[in-house]
Amino acid sequence: MNYQHHYTDGTAIDLPMGKVVCVGRNYAEHARELNNPVPTEPLLFIKPATSVVPIGEELALIQGRGPVHYETEIALLIGQPLTGEVSEAQASAAIAGVGLALDLTLRELQDQLKAKAHPWERAKCFDGACPLTPFVPAAEAGELSELSLQLEINGELRQQGTAAEMITPVLALLRHVATQFTLLPGDVVITGTPAGVGVLNPGDQLQLAMPGKLQVTTRIAG
Repeated sequence: MNYQHHYTDGTAIDLPMGKVVCVGRNYAEHARELNNPVPTEPLLFIKPATSVVPIGEELALIQGRGPVHYETEIALLIGQPLTGEVSEAQASAAIAGVGLALDLTLRELQDQLKAKAHPWERAKCFDGACPLTPFVPAAEAGELSELSLQLEINGELRQQGTAAEMITPVLALLRHVATQFTLLPGDVVITGTPAGVGVLNPGDQLQLAMPGKLQVTTRIAG
């Protein structure tokens, strides 16, 4: 695995690639579009470091396992350990950078596994299942509640959302995660996706943006 964290200016970040802690259904409209109940506390799962790839000029999709769905999410790079009960100030200080992630999902397989009450890591944790952008340094990110994301596919706006729309806000989310899993430098927390998820197809042109801070373009191979 050759993934290396980078800032948006191309500078390498001296942190290892750790685990990715993911948050499901953190936007109410996304939960509703998949006919899922809106959770009363954060729904957490983990992607391994081997699922992470950089969002470069081209993304290769896993083949032979059904349609691959995109979910665009705000990503938080952890720069200091967080564990147990932590304050908002400690959670804020632990954020080294903010960026965007694609939580790629084999939706048909996920639905089949959920129907059998089986774990659904096979639908979420495969190699390449978490493309990441470079990170904006935390000092340049501005107010966390004002972070926003956009995804355009072939010039059409598909997803748009802000941190203010999250069911569990950013710092409250980090504080909750720290009570469940120790977060270490190099870990990434991805914070849920707004409505508008769908299938990726070969040849699709993607533009991911955190307006005013970050913009990345890529193409789906094939």
